[in-house]
Amino acid sequence: MDNLPPNHFLNLPRPDVFLPTLAGTPDTSTLAAHDFDVDTRTGFMPPEPPLTRLPSAWESWEAILGDAIQSKLQLADKPDLSDGEKDESERWRNRVRELPILPITDLKTSEVRLRRAHHVLAWIMHFYVHTTPTTVRNIHIPPPITVPHLQVCAQLQLPPVLTYSDDVLYNWAFKTPPAPNTLFAPKQELHNLRCLTLFTGMRDEEEFYLSSARIELRGVEALTVMRAIMDEAFVGDVIAVRRITSYLHVLAGVIREMRQLLAGVRKGCDPQVFYDEIRPWFKGADSDMQGRKWVFDGIELDPTLEEPTELSGPSAGQSSLIHALDIFLGVDQYSHSHFSVGGRKASSHPTGSPDAVSATAPSTTALSSAPCPPKVPFLTRMQSYMPRHHRAFLRHLQANPRPLRRLVEQSTDGALREAYDVAVTALKEFRDEHVRIVALYILIPSRKATAGAKGEDGAPKGTGGTDAFQFVKGVRDQTAGALLAQR
Repeated sequence: MDNLPPNHFLNLPRPDVFLPTLAGTPDTSTLAAHDFDVDTRTGFMPPEPPLTRLPSAWESWEAILGDAIQSKLQLADKPDLSDGEKDESERWRNRVRELPILPITDLKTSEVRLRRAHHVLAWIMHFYVHTTPTTVRNIHIPPPITVPHLQVCAQLQLPPVLTYSDDVLYNWAFKTPPAPNTLFAPKQELHNLRCLTLFTGMRDEEEFYLSSARIELRGVEALTVMRAIMDEAFVGDVIAVRRITSYLHVLAGVIREMRQLLAGVRKGCDPQVFYDEIRPWFKGADSDMQGRKWVFDGIELDPTLEEPTELSGPSAGQSSLIHALDIFLGVDQYSHSHFSVGGRKASSHPTGSPDAVSATAPSTTALSSAPCPPKVPFLTRMQSYMPRHHRAFLRHLQANPRPLRRLVEQSTDGALREAYDVAVTALKEFRDEHVRIVALYILIPSRKATAGAKGEDGAPKGTGGTDAFQFVKGVRDQTAGALLAQR
């Protein structure tokens, strides 16, 4: 596993951040840069707990976020919202509007600080947006948030909205710190995590985020196995095929454990509490039932800034780990397809790169809205919400000159083909569980909330007017379509 060819995607050198890079060289300039910010111990999670507070120059951001949390601000569309709660929210928003516009120049030297800045500013923005009275026609983000947030996003190449990385990857700390000089052992730390930032302060919200964090950490072993398989695929002899067969069974076992961790969200997060009190905070601009726009006031103050086109909010579809499994197993050509309502496949070959975005794409709120077909398939579009180094990892994984699926398809070894199908089946069963989670946390509460209201096709609709359940079911079914045994 350590004898990688010099052109292996996990063996590319880290460029000096102070020197220009050659054309075509991937940007790998974060702390774990030599492997695209994918740590051998923690995978797509950072190897150390994320930064918990920005330096004093940006303390006003940290303070205003702390005020929102301490004040227990309430959703503007909360039933029976009291006058006192409305007044508290308005006072907080006034304080946001009075903040100075802070420069981010000194943040640019640190990827870790930029991540924390995105986390803080995105959380402030979502508090601001979702406490704004529903009678307001359009929501105006004030310049003290607009300008630095869009500048930070330009540096990170991320949308100015909460993402999966804000909620999960960079939103954790240890309950009990490991002993000094002890290496982070993910399997031992799955239940020794807590969240840094919450909208509600509720255990249900924390468990919702942590269930994904545990999946990410358990998936580290899957990344290790994938690397071992790729090494053997470069050799490609009889012994290599035998080893790949064994590794595929190991990979299937890891994915099954990930499925169990996904199912474990039920133990700590109540579906009705999630639907009513937690999920609304995640909504992006394209999930607003009233069609209100998010207007970024002050954008003209920096001529380099562009009007945001991607404002969908966090989604499980932004997990680089799941995308990596799709790409590695070669099922992304199935699972990343377009779907029309009802899970029917609309287009199987996307145009555009994984970084491509669509200005007209529909809502994609976490566990809430499955899209109608935009120009770029939903799961492909979600890659634009991932940290850019993780996108680079996926691109290089996709460019592997010896892809696993082709190797298996060309092989006459029955044990290898069977082992491949075992791994794909495990991924399909992971998505079976996701379908059940969406039904429990979205579909059933949605039916209760709408009291039988139907969409044009008779199906209960997700937050943004799209059918979440049918979408995840379609992804699951298309994953099953990658099995070799049925071909």
